[in-house]
This record gives sequence, structure tokens and C-alpha cells, in this order.
Amino acid sequence: MLKITTHVSDDVTRITLEGRLAGPWIGELERCWRESEQSAAGRQLVVDLTGVTFVEQEGKALLSRMCQSGADLLATGCCMRSIVEDAKKTRSGR
Repeated sequence: MLKITTHVSDDVTRITLEGRLAGPWIGELERCWRESEQSAAGRQLVVDLTGVTFVEQEGKALLSRMCQSGADLLATGCCMRSIVEDAKKTRSGR
């Protein structure tokens, strides 16, 4: 199960995730992300992963695509930070 909450302010759209990024929830996150991109109006997109407990491989690929498109990924804990660092490497082309 994954809880997805989107909060829009003047300069930032924040997508907060809580739970497991796996199975059908990956597609749901992608849908939320695409909707947020379409209505961004110049706002920075921040994806808060601090409440995520597990990310399966397809979820990691989605996070990489989000990062490549300019989203900032926030995470705590060594495992989640490692996932974020991997996603950022794809943005920089390393």
C-alpha cells in the first residue's frame, strides 16, 4: 500500500509518499507525477520519500525518470538515500 499526497504552494509542488512503492502503486505515482507536471506552472517538483519503506525495481526506474525530468527527491535512511543517489546519477549521466 502507498499513500500519495500532493500539496501545491506558490513555488513548489510536493508529492509525499508513505508506504511501499511497488505493484500498481508505481503506475499511480506516475499518473500523479504526470498530472503535477502538466499543472506545474513553473513550480519546482519535490518528491518526499521519507515515509517510504520499500521500492521495487520498477519504482526505482520511475524515480530515476522523475529525477531526470527535474524533480528533487528527498529521503532519509541509508537505503532510501542510496536509491536517491542512484536516481541522481542518471540525471548527471554518470
